Amino acid sequence: MKIKRRSFLILGSLLGLSPYLKAEEVSTFDQSFKKVEATIFAVQMHMFPEGSKLPSAKSMQVNTFLFETITHKSYDRDIRAFVLEGAEELLSREKGRFVTMTQLEKEKALRAYEATNYGSSWLERIMTLTMEGLFSAPIYGANKNEAGWKALNAYGGYPRPTTKYLGV
Repeated sequence: MKIKRRSFLILGSLLGLSPYLKAEEVSTFDQSFKKVEATIFAVQMHMFPEGSKLPSAKSMQVNTFLFETITHKSYDRDIRAFVLEGAEELLSREKGRFVTMTQLEKEKALRAYEATNYGSSWLERIMTLTMEGLFSAPIYGANKNEAGWKALNAYGGYPRPTTKYLGV
């Protein structure tokens, strides 16, 4: 296969720019995430409050786990966008007040959001990501002192991971 010089230069330029294009995408995501981070964390705290049999979302730092997981290069971009858009939708529905609502108001707001197909799917995704943090190997930044495992009297499998993510 013979490649023309012009094609080679264009392809080389595109490949050379690809890391910068990816960096732009993550940077834009970081900015968007900051706008909804408190809302997502408030939802996580509502799902896993302090004082229950399971460790709280706060004590397990699942908000950090969620962010690191969805920003990882291997994470599906559509799901990443869905997490942001769902939080933005909740913010919009509640006129930006969700974080400051009482527990009862949050419960009503989340039940109303759950009654929609979109909201139900979004809450399911947040629940899944939060539970992954609660019960993951502690190396991933959540499940502090194996508290999630201890609460269930179940412990992660062996061998345990020795690095946070493969290839990183």
